[in-house]
Amino acid sequence: MNYRHLGKAGLQVSELSLGSWVTFHNQVDLDATVEMMAAAYDAGVNFFDNAEAYAHGKSEEIMGAAVRKLGWRRGSYLISTKLFWGLHDKPNETNTLNRKYLLEGIDGSLQRLGMDYVDLLFCHRADPTTPIEETVWAMHNIIERGKALYWGTSEWEAADIQSALDIAERHHLHKPIVEQPVYNLFEQHRFAPEYEPIYKDHGYGSTIWSPLASGVLTGKYQGGIPDDSRGALESLSWLRDSLTNPERLAKVAALQPLASDMGATLAQFSLAWCLQNPYVSTVMTGASRVSQVHENMKALDFVDRFTPEVMAEIGKIVG
Repeated sequence: MNYRHLGKAGLQVSELSLGSWVTFHNQVDLDATVEMMAAAYDAGVNFFDNAEAYAHGKSEEIMGAAVRKLGWRRGSYLISTKLFWGLHDKPNETNTLNRKYLLEGIDGSLQRLGMDYVDLLFCHRADPTTPIEETVWAMHNIIERGKALYWGTSEWEAADIQSALDIAERHHLHKPIVEQPVYNLFEQHRFAPEYEPIYKDHGYGSTIWSPLASGVLTGKYQGGIPDDSRGALESLSWLRDSLTNPERLAKVAALQPLASDMGATLAQFSLAWCLQNPYVSTVMTGASRVSQVHENMKALDFVDRFTPEVMAEIGKIVG
C-alpha cells in the first residue's frame, strides 16, 4: 500500500480506502463487516468512511462495533463520517448545516460509532439556506472541542468551498482541508477547471467516491442487473437507469480490451485510473463480500501501467 497526504495537511491516507455506503447493514451484517474491514486493514488500508445518513445511522453502529471487535490501536486507522440529511424529518434536523444540527449531529454519530472523535467530519452537501460563515464556525468549534480532527466538504461547488476557505482564513478558524466528490471514468466534473485553485493553490485533498460508477465499471451490468447486486435493491431503484444506460455500457465494452491488455480486471483498471489524478488523495472502494476487497486491493499493481498512449485511448472512449 502507498500513502498520500490529504492535500497539504499532514495526515496520510492509504491510496485505497473502504467506504460503507449501501453495503453496511443494507447488504452485509456485522460478521461480514469485520471480515471485510480486516482484509482491507491487512492490505494497508487506514481510512474507513461512513455517514450519518447511511442506513439511517445503522452503518455507523456496525462500523463502530466492528472496530471494537477487531481491537485495532486507535492511532492506526482513520474514521470519517458526514452530516447533512439527518435522521429525523423535522425542522433543524434534516437537510441543514446550521449550528444546532451540526453540534448535535456529531454527538449522535460519535455515540453510534462508540468513539471519542472522528478523524474527518464532512459536510455531506452544501446548505444554501444557512450562511456559510455559521457552518464554518460550527465546524471549527467541533474541532476545538476534540470531536473531530479535520473537516471537509462533499459535493460542494468550487465557489462555496472558496467562500468557506476565505471565512476561515479571515477569522483564523480551522479550514476545511478535503472534498469528497464523485469521480470515475464517466464523472469527472468535480475536477473541472474551476476546482483547480482549490486543489492546487489551497492544497485541498480529495477522498473520491463511486470510482466504479456504482458497479458499472466492473462490467457486471453488461448483461442486465444481477440479483445479488446493489442494482437489485429496491431502495436503490433510482440507480437502475444509470446502471443500464446503453451509452455507458458501450463505453465499458470498449474499455475492457485495455484492461485485459494490462492483465487487470475492469474494476482494477478503473480504480487504478483514478489514482492517475494527482489531486486524488484516496480512492474509496466498496464491497459486499471479502473477495471484492481482495480484488480491489490488487488495483495498486496497475497504477504505473497507464502510459500516455493508454490515457489517450481512454480519453477517446470516455471523452
